[in-house]
Amino acid sequence: MVYFSIKPLYNDKELMEQFKGSLIGALNFRSLFFIFLSMLCGALAIYFRALRNILLLDPLGYNVRKTTAFYSVMTCYLGNLAFPRLGEVLRCTFLQRYDKVPFEKSLGTVAVDRIFDLLVFLILLIFIIFINNELVSELVINKQEGITLGVWINNKFATIWAMKYLVLGTLITLSLFLLILKQKKKAKTVKKQSKIVEKIKNMAVGLWQGLISIKDLKHPYLFIVYTIAMWVCYYLGTFLCMYAFDFLQHLSPMPAFVVLVVGAIGFMIAQGGLGAYPLIVAGILVLYDIDYAQGLAAGWIGWGAQTVMILVVGFTVLILASFLKVENRAVVSD
Repeated sequence: MVYFSIKPLYNDKELMEQFKGSLIGALNFRSLFFIFLSMLCGALAIYFRALRNILLLDPLGYNVRKTTAFYSVMTCYLGNLAFPRLGEVLRCTFLQRYDKVPFEKSLGTVAVDRIFDLLVFLILLIFIIFINNELVSELVINKQEGITLGVWINNKFATIWAMKYLVLGTLITLSLFLLILKQKKKAKTVKKQSKIVEKIKNMAVGLWQGLISIKDLKHPYLFIVYTIAMWVCYYLGTFLCMYAFDFLQHLSPMPAFVVLVVGAIGFMIAQGGLGAYPLIVAGILVLYDIDYAQGLAAGWIGWGAQTVMILVVGFTVLILASFLKVENRAVVSD
């Protein structure tokens, strides 16, 4: 994706010079100040995600510290930069290490966290497409193959639909497995289950408890408030980063909203959004009469700012975690 995003620059010297000029133009106090504010908004969004995670763990009887929750989510972001979905494992391991939250229960809440994010993203994406019809037909997210946003969405839904039988079969198999375990327990035909089966059973039960924790939220409205606050911070981070460029200051707040939502696709199709995010940002800004080279420069700086924030704060968290006291934070549920 990095190659696809910068390939047009190598074929056009004027475009390359414009790209370099846009990058250099951001190296001034004013621009760096807004980029720094954008990074702070990104970190604040992660903090709100951590607070939301605390609410999901509370119904399970675990009073997780805010510091631990933030450290775990920050570690998740850092891990995902290195390898896909590694962050989710590190996040659950972190909570198990410092606040004694069972891995499988924490993993269930992480799944809820991701599912809820996907739901919000789809709602925002539908809204964006509804008010910007040209995004589907004109926004190219893969120039080499000529794939537009609309084609990509159709392919994704086709893939999900094609997997429906696999998902259904997995659910049926899991249901039968749990039913068999239940019948064995009732009949008491087996005096002692193997350790492997017992671990699988405990894992399944813990994962399920984490998944359904959202229905027992003690403060559901606070969960919504944290979610809104998180997305507002994401938006402000995007808007402030765009405002750092002279050639983007005249745009209304709407392009930043479009960049936030549609740009998230870049992180779905490429590891850490590398290459894909700047390419999508450039494609979006072209629709608002911004030169491709300028839009690409803004996309790369926006991606770089958030990546640097994750690296700096992430590694700082790893250092601070070494001084964090290990506690058993389980509480008695009402």
